Amino acid sequence: MQLKGIYAPIVTPFNADESINYPVLEQLIEYLIANKIAGLVPGGTTGEVYAFTEAERLEIFKFTKEKVNGRVTLIAGTNSGATRDVVRYSQIAEGMGYDALMVAVPPYSRPNQRELLAHYEAVAKAVKIPIVLYNFPWRAGTEVSYEVMDGLTKYDHIIGIKEASSDMSRVYEFRLRYGDRYQMICGSDDQALDYFLWGTTAWIGGAASCAPLEHYNVLEAALNNDFVTARTHMDKLLPLLRNMESGGYTQKVKVGCALRGIPVGNPRLPLLPLASEDRQEFEKIFKTLNV
Repeated sequence: MQLKGIYAPIVTPFNADESINYPVLEQLIEYLIANKIAGLVPGGTTGEVYAFTEAERLEIFKFTKEKVNGRVTLIAGTNSGATRDVVRYSQIAEGMGYDALMVAVPPYSRPNQRELLAHYEAVAKAVKIPIVLYNFPWRAGTEVSYEVMDGLTKYDHIIGIKEASSDMSRVYEFRLRYGDRYQMICGSDDQALDYFLWGTTAWIGGAASCAPLEHYNVLEAALNNDFVTARTHMDKLLPLLRNMESGGYTQKVKVGCALRGIPVGNPRLPLLPLASEDRQEFEKIFKTLNV
């Protein structure tokens, strides 16, 4: 399986009482598909999966699968704090007909590299569909090291890694160390153009939930080896990405969706809506996308 295109870790719309707003979720799914998204990733951090009950996570998987109905690739975010839960969520997603899984480092426990390898091996042995790993050490507290990646080379269905470390040296090292064995997937949004220059063909970006076509334009030009045009598109998108990376990422994606006419509501507690000043600054930047 070769990932190519923009994949949105889709936000979760909530009603005022924090229940999931499924009609708006369907509206968002249709908007993203209409704006050239190659795939959706329900169950990601931008979707606030950490605040879901198990039933809600599985309902989101089922609802998204039914509404997409094969039109784009579906990658289930199955991360959790316990390996047994990741295995169970992964097997359920496989049984639902998902195309692939995205599995990050378990939160809070900060496993060492031997433990992390054992965790990923347990997941790999439990399913047959493609698996994308997710390296985001700032959030997880643990990096997916080369030791782990070396140990996973025997599992052909572990196809690549979403890299969100902001360390471009890992992009270079992966290329030298593994060649074509693992796909390098962009997860460091403000460095996307650098990834594409070095052969990356896929971008899993949280901001794609509110700016899908803008992401698509950058990648499509790069895939056509027109990096002058790709840089022009990135110049327009970069202020937004930088602002989002400065804090309040999930809240800002949700505000962006609202500005595009999709009322996804506020995040669940413990996250709060943006402070007034932060929202005004974000809206000002977001509106430049339409100029």
